[in-house]
Amino acid sequence: WTAFLCIVLVATDASSLVCYITRFTEEAFAALICIIFIYEALEKLFHLGEIYAFNMHNNLDELTHYSCVCVEPPNPSNETLKIWKEKNLTADDIFWGNLTVSECRTFHGVFVGSACSLHGPYIPDVLFWCVILFFTTFFLSSFLKQFKTKRYFPTKVRSTISDFAVFLTIVIMVAIDYLVGVPSPKLHVPEKFEPTDPSRGWIISPLGENPWWTLLIAAIPALLCTILIFMDQQITAVIINRKEHKLKKGAGYHLDLLMVGVMLGVCSIMGLPWFVAATVLSISHVNSLKVESECSAPGEQPKFLGIREQRVTGLMIFILMGLSVFMTSVLKFIPMPVLYGVFLYMGVSSLKGIQFFDRIKLFGMPAKHQPDLIYLRYVPLWKVHIFTVIQLTCLVLLWVIKASAAAVVFPMMVLALVFVRKLMDLCFTKRELSWLDDLMPESKKKKEDDKKKKEKEEAERMLQADDDTVHLPFEGGSLLQIPVKALKYSVDPSVVNISDEMAKTAQWKALSMNTENAKVTRSSTSPEKPVSVKINLEDEPTKKYMDAETS
Repeated sequence: WTAFLCIVLVATDASSLVCYITRFTEEAFAALICIIFIYEALEKLFHLGEIYAFNMHNNLDELTHYSCVCVEPPNPSNETLKIWKEKNLTADDIFWGNLTVSECRTFHGVFVGSACSLHGPYIPDVLFWCVILFFTTFFLSSFLKQFKTKRYFPTKVRSTISDFAVFLTIVIMVAIDYLVGVPSPKLHVPEKFEPTDPSRGWIISPLGENPWWTLLIAAIPALLCTILIFMDQQITAVIINRKEHKLKKGAGYHLDLLMVGVMLGVCSIMGLPWFVAATVLSISHVNSLKVESECSAPGEQPKFLGIREQRVTGLMIFILMGLSVFMTSVLKFIPMPVLYGVFLYMGVSSLKGIQFFDRIKLFGMPAKHQPDLIYLRYVPLWKVHIFTVIQLTCLVLLWVIKASAAAVVFPMMVLALVFVRKLMDLCFTKRELSWLDDLMPESKKKKEDDKKKKEKEEAERMLQADDDTVHLPFEGGSLLQIPVKALKYSVDPSVVNISDEMAKTAQWKALSMNTENAKVTRSSTSPEKPVSVKINLEDEPTKKYMDAETS
């Protein structure tokens, strides 16, 4: 049903509705996905603390007295008795004191002793080693990703290290884990290429053992599922096709949704995980394909030039994912905390560049320390805070609904973000929303704003150009017009107007006082009205005088 509804959306041109998905909606959804990555990574780490428990009340002087043994359960349950019966054993036939930890758990024995937790013996080293692997992976990935801005090694080497930061981190951490030898939990991979459940085949019957009418009723939850997949796919596509990425090739919203719909049907028939858009992975893929200028001057920051638009990397990613089934002998050495650290890095790195988190930081930042953000130039700070609070409230509601029993209506809440954004037209003016919610990137807005100011100043100077002339009458009624635009006052201290500086000298003042035949009148020198000079020359029978400035 979900695959069918997605294809119907493609046929009815529903992808054109992406014009209503603005920065408000896409940032709230992208922030939720990033937070899920971060939360899941930390939750997995805390879950390891339950599996590999450690004694928080150790007495170092009594370590020799600590022990943990397996004993017979005092009141065996029916399930325990069933397991013993299947193995043709009784409680007296089992040598409880000689059982290993796994065997004791298999026979539902009880761990007793000062070195035992609720689920087994205390394991003091593994949890702390997992914490070290987890955070070292995160910080090392972040460091290597920023390595291209360092001063060491040639540019090509730095760029290569930065591009393969996550891969190099995993290789380094796997090698360290192998050398240290602490039995950290490893990635579990199947040894054979077959369905996980041996009782099922490759093809799944759509109806199964359910009654026939469930085939029709399934269309209702499929509608909610379609809304979620549509919003997930289109929001991810809108984020990838932002103007700030400077993509040259057109977007394929309809084609992408069509492929998703077809693959949903294929995966459903084969009982495989659904093929949908991955927001964090897509953002990471685009970031890895950024093209930046080569720095020539020391300290010069590289400029973003665009994205390497090609199909090779996307094709190779999924080919390598398919070939990973033949690399199980290598993948089983990867510690799980290392993968959790990679998830944390992907979630945190994807938060960069989201304007929503930049506005959250403004709450605890004094006005004099706030960065020169373009929307702060034109929108009052209190309105920026209101906009952020509304967006934050929507994000919290999304998280609460996702984590509660009402998760079934989560797709409707994602769709409701569009309507919440539409209602904000009543609280904010179009001009304010254009600065807070426009898809134009921050840096481009600043450049265009500065460019408009510069063009306005140039236009004002052009309007004043007609008055920036000196008219010199000569014999016979002829008139010579000399432009004195170069004599205009400049606010740049590096530009020196020689005429103005010369007029301030004592020699020039004495000369102007002794000149009787030259009458010079100057108009106001205010910046509103440009400086103009008018000179009248009177004929004498013997000679003419001309002041030094005119000559």
